[in-house]
Amino acid sequence: MSARDTVARYLNGKGGFILVSHDRAFLDGCIDHILSINKANIEIQSGNFSSWWQNKQLQDEFEAAENERLKKDITRLAAAARRTASWSDKSERGKIGFDPRKTEKSKGRRAFEGEKARKMMARSKSIQDRQQRDIEEKEKLLKNIDTAESLKIFPLAYHASRLLSQEDVSVSYGETPVFRGVTFTLERGDRLALNGGNGSGKSSILKLLCGEDIPHGGTVTLGSRLSISYVPQDASFLAGSLDDFADGIDGALFRAILRKLDFSRAQFDKDMRDFSAGQKKKALLARSLCQQAHVYIWDEPLNYIDVLSRMQIEELILEYTPTLLFVEHDRAFCERIATKTVRL
Repeated sequence: MSARDTVARYLNGKGGFILVSHDRAFLDGCIDHILSINKANIEIQSGNFSSWWQNKQLQDEFEAAENERLKKDITRLAAAARRTASWSDKSERGKIGFDPRKTEKSKGRRAFEGEKARKMMARSKSIQDRQQRDIEEKEKLLKNIDTAESLKIFPLAYHASRLLSQEDVSVSYGETPVFRGVTFTLERGDRLALNGGNGSGKSSILKLLCGEDIPHGGTVTLGSRLSISYVPQDASFLAGSLDDFADGIDGALFRAILRKLDFSRAQFDKDMRDFSAGQKKKALLARSLCQQAHVYIWDEPLNYIDVLSRMQIEELILEYTPTLLFVEHDRAFCERIATKTVRL
């Protein structure tokens, strides 16, 4: 996080650069324009991320209202087109029942009805064509608004207030100490952020709590029968099919969560090794969201993930309040989510 601040300050004194990042605070610290690649268009706007996001929300609200109006118009026009078609059919059926083999008067009546039906059919077809053109024109005006569907998580209730703790824990690799004297507790409902520079031992703490055999000093205490859902930092190991990766969880729910995280259905049939880094991370997160656990331990869950999905995950956590221990370098996420912070 501090390194990102350093880079933001450096870039803030520069001109003429293009930056791709999903970190809102980082973008706010160094940019003066946003080039936004939306689903329906590409736009450029003066300002930073926060001003762009505020404008986008206002624009989306306006366009959503316009969409509703257009959808009502389309529904009304479609109903009118059906009535016109019914009217035309009724007119055509009106010709039935006249026997041309009967009297001259009957033949004349038949001809009159036929000509009348022909004219009504032609008029009906013209009206239908115009109504269909109106429908198509209004459908073109519908905006493809970026929306993020709400996610769900199913945390388990734990019988005690304290779920886990570390007391005076230290970790060394060979002769090199990584950290010493780390003490904290995680209680029910806590959302604890581990902060610190690269190599300060954050991932080591998470792995230690997840049962990995890491030589350490001090005391690590986990609650009895504590269920943990873990998202590792590295997703490069993912390979094979999504169905195989969903083994042991609800496959339909897993796919539904991925769809809400903007996975296209075409991705479901791909080998996971061909996924982008962001798609792999979303697969790890979606699996964790399917798991019922007492505590969720996430190691840099937002790496490579787009900003709209980050906001989805924030809203999920704030709504369902799972007990969470996490490492994340996204300042906006940490400030909004963390209820406790331990700095290494």
